[in-house]
Amino acid sequence: MAEPFEMKCPCYTNNVNIAMLSYHTCPLATLGGKDTGGMNVYVRDLTQELGRMGIHVDVFTRSQDEHVPHVLHDLGFGNRVVHVPAGPEVPLPKRELAGYIPKFVEGVQKFTEEKGIKYDLLHSHYWMSGIAAGILSDLWSGVPILQMFHTLGEMKNRVARSAEEREGEYRLEGERQVLRRADRVIAATLAEQAQLEWLYKANVNKITVIPPGVDTSHFYPIPADEARQFIGLDPDARMILFVGRIERLKGLDTLIRAVACLRLKDLPEPISLVVIGGNPDVAPEEMTTEMARIQRMCNELTMGKMVAFLGRRDQSTLPYYYSAAEVLVMPSYYESFGMVALEAMACGTPVIASQVGGLAYLVEDGVTGYTVPAEDHDALCERLTGILGNESLRKRMGRNAAVNAMNYDWKNIAKQIEGVYEEMIGK
Repeated sequence: MAEPFEMKCPCYTNNVNIAMLSYHTCPLATLGGKDTGGMNVYVRDLTQELGRMGIHVDVFTRSQDEHVPHVLHDLGFGNRVVHVPAGPEVPLPKRELAGYIPKFVEGVQKFTEEKGIKYDLLHSHYWMSGIAAGILSDLWSGVPILQMFHTLGEMKNRVARSAEEREGEYRLEGERQVLRRADRVIAATLAEQAQLEWLYKANVNKITVIPPGVDTSHFYPIPADEARQFIGLDPDARMILFVGRIERLKGLDTLIRAVACLRLKDLPEPISLVVIGGNPDVAPEEMTTEMARIQRMCNELTMGKMVAFLGRRDQSTLPYYYSAAEVLVMPSYYESFGMVALEAMACGTPVIASQVGGLAYLVEDGVTGYTVPAEDHDALCERLTGILGNESLRKRMGRNAAVNAMNYDWKNIAKQIEGVYEEMIGK
């Protein structure tokens, strides 16, 4: 009689189990929403690359939709995304989310007991995941914690324009608590390392600087005519591209004013600004405050068809938009790294970015694009004029950008992460 079939777990080369925590946002979420962006891409792509290296990763995230299966294998290599019910299975404001962290921890603990799995390391992303990691580490006999913040509350408060944009003390104290508890911290840039030391008095010996990576098998230069045909762009159109969440610190208002100034320049037309992100087509009463403000600004500046709001786009289509664009602009007031800029560079598109945070390190001024002072729409307009008016310069910068981006290939970055794992768990 045949032996009964037994479901076996995948065989992992390194015999290492990583519990990746992304509490407030799922790595599988569609990009461009209020709380979806570079961190989602980071967790997703790192998990996939670690899987290729034979490292088993389970990504735990709070369930936000009861109709989505609680366990998905969309990241391949036997790695799982586990949606843990913790409070209402709907999107919630971050202030409310903090109150459901204990429930999230209970759900993670239940999953590990049901699966009979033990984790060698907790890798947490954003401060709320770090709080959860601390509780789980205590439950799991001191499993080490590797933390990455992605954004810092103190830095966001420094660029806030109003009381409602400021982060509450609950977050700042949470970040300080996580820094005390974490065994190691990964900073995306030297700037972030300095911010952690200066603003949070973090222990420098805990911090390792490793930048995010980019999937160069997905983001690579596509011939411009083919990219334009795919997205339905007129072959003669000149496209300036913005990709990101529609919130004030992203500086989209500065970019719109700069594009308005281009009408005074002697440049071949038509020139348009394409905005990917947010939800521009909802009823006015459902529109976010920032999207409504930006659209009013466009009307006041009589931008007309010069600005096109496309809303969210699946990441599978982004290489076509990057490759079709003359230039990508990141006019942020604060950016811990700038994943969008790196993706555009990998597609051979020059980038103009604010001289803030990680962007000042990522974009090499005059080589892969330009950096300009934040909120200076006149300086941004001048740099746009220079790039749009000089095809040879634009192509040279695009080639340089693509070469530079290869240094950030996930294969290289994940090996550095693996090195930190080895130091922490001794395997």
